Amino acid sequence: MFGKILIANRGEIALRILRTCRNLGIRTVAVFSDPDARSLHVRQADEAYPLGGTTAVESYLSQEKLISAALASGCQAIHPGYGFLSENPGFAQSVSEAGLTFIGPPSSVIALLGDKVAAKNLAREAGLPTVSGPHTPLDGLEDALKAAEKIGYPVLLKALGGGGGRGMRIVRSPEQMAEALPACQEEASKAFGDGRIFLEHYVDRPRHVEVQILADPFGTVLHLGERECSIQRRHQKIMEETPSPGINKIARSRMTAAACALARAAGYVNAGTVEFLLAPDGRFYFLEMNTRLQVEHGITELVTGIDLVEWQIRIAAGEKLPWRQEDLGLSGWAMEARICCENPAKAFAPSTGIVRRYAAPRGKHVRVDSGIEAGSSVSMYYDSLLAKVMAWGENREEARQRLVEALNGTHIEGVVTNVHFVNRILNHPSFIQGDLSTNFLAEHFQGDRSDSPPSQEHLDFLTIAVTLVYHNRRVLVRSSLKPMVSRIGSPPEGRTMQTYYVKTELERFKVTLRQAPEPGRWTVDLDGRTYDVRTPEFEFYRRRLKLEINGKTHRFILQYREEFIGGAFCGIERVFEIYSPREWELASFMPAQEPDREDYVVYCPMPGLVVQVCVAPGERVYEGQRLFVLESMKMESGVPSPCDGVVKEILVRENQPVETGDLLIRFKPQHYPE
Repeated sequence: MFGKILIANRGEIALRILRTCRNLGIRTVAVFSDPDARSLHVRQADEAYPLGGTTAVESYLSQEKLISAALASGCQAIHPGYGFLSENPGFAQSVSEAGLTFIGPPSSVIALLGDKVAAKNLAREAGLPTVSGPHTPLDGLEDALKAAEKIGYPVLLKALGGGGGRGMRIVRSPEQMAEALPACQEEASKAFGDGRIFLEHYVDRPRHVEVQILADPFGTVLHLGERECSIQRRHQKIMEETPSPGINKIARSRMTAAACALARAAGYVNAGTVEFLLAPDGRFYFLEMNTRLQVEHGITELVTGIDLVEWQIRIAAGEKLPWRQEDLGLSGWAMEARICCENPAKAFAPSTGIVRRYAAPRGKHVRVDSGIEAGSSVSMYYDSLLAKVMAWGENREEARQRLVEALNGTHIEGVVTNVHFVNRILNHPSFIQGDLSTNFLAEHFQGDRSDSPPSQEHLDFLTIAVTLVYHNRRVLVRSSLKPMVSRIGSPPEGRTMQTYYVKTELERFKVTLRQAPEPGRWTVDLDGRTYDVRTPEFEFYRRRLKLEINGKTHRFILQYREEFIGGAFCGIERVFEIYSPREWELASFMPAQEPDREDYVVYCPMPGLVVQVCVAPGERVYEGQRLFVLESMKMESGVPSPCDGVVKEILVRENQPVETGDLLIRFKPQHYPE
């Protein structure tokens, strides 16, 4: 076994690897860029080496710096985690040539399976079904148009050198190809150092199902079941579960056998994942093989009891897998939600800043892999993933409910995250029924708004929580102002019933609180619906609140916003105004006037780096035309024109960092004849 390992990664995956190394008695060496100097993984490792630089290219993608740090610190092996250099065959080869062990498959296998076209050819030879498409990388726009015409639109452009949604675009017409192909090439080149792109037919409304593989150097290849990864945005997963609700026992047997066959054909060693598309008609197609640990590996660990990082390390150290396939049983169901620093209401635009408050959920069968704490800085230079919240249950519904409750107790302030958005997904009727596809968000969400109204019960619970907090604050104020009680017109001391009128942007409620003789117990009437509520260890000022409603415990996230109270529960987000009956009579509900904004300008939609200015002063532009390309958190996004016009002034330049709300461009309005 290794005595010391360098972890060539950052954030939650670095901490995850640290945890297993600590359990195995292995010393660890962390590496860090300048922005990560005070990060958790740096403080928790036994040693830490600075890589310098700000961007990934200057730090975590610098092979020479990583290997030098490993040699200088006396490491015997390097664990790459996922992302960065984890699927780079050149890095794996350089590690071996330096006399170190790369904790992953051999470089030759990474090269073979990392080339997506070569991997598809190998899969065909091994008997796996594949999606139609050319067997070679694309040679320019003309080649792409010919290939697309041959197999039929829509088609999917994909990067040869890596996955994770980078360098990937759906193209539905020849007109879209001219813009999509160079965008994919640029993104793939920056993410993987390889701008080659290939093309395949796009399967509409598929499920994304993957099989976890473990293989040792002695020829043993085992699968650890499958994971459903269909809930995606920008071709990147945000929720996963195991097993998949979309396949039966026979399909599962065929898919896992196919995955093992491919691993054997490739001579695979270590942990890996074979990914498939599952079409609506039940047929499945080989997609790719990821030659690394997956972000979602934790849910497989929950249903198998096997530490995948531990066995990555043991296999790299030359150990043999101790099981046969029939020894591996899967117990129960597990789900994961990825908590990312992004704004679902703004097309998942990245968010940056300082994490001011952070509280991870706790509870039976709940697991959180996190890379942040209060005070952590989230920059635009790295991936948006902050944490992964996982839950296990005896069955799918129990796992889902546990994950919902865990997200209800996840509290992050200071940066915009998708916590409540993924909770909305979990509570959507189609998700509850297991009706999933990679089109799920496009079919059921407009921005961050669901096409399904929230549960009335869930909305009632959130309203009760907010009203109780408001009421207890008023009681405390009255108790601190006893000499003034008669003058401010507060109810007499000892009063046990109080009515409030509660208003949100979308709803209005009448809430009556009746306090029972038993401390912390209430009967709440909400528009004729009655609930029994207990407030164990109730503290009105807490941003996280736990209530027992009708015998079941629930958690809420609450926050005062001047005279309003913001609340979140089960994916529902509302801002509440609460009135006494007298205030309600006097209140005026005139809509607030939005401040005027300057016409014919474009503001920056996200923090990032301007990588391309696509127009020039004096140029005519049309509505929807791309004005700028911004890079943030390893993704490139175009900024479109909001109307027709002529560019008057460009206020940013290429390679300039920008923040949300910065003024990018001014132009003169102008309408053109058809």
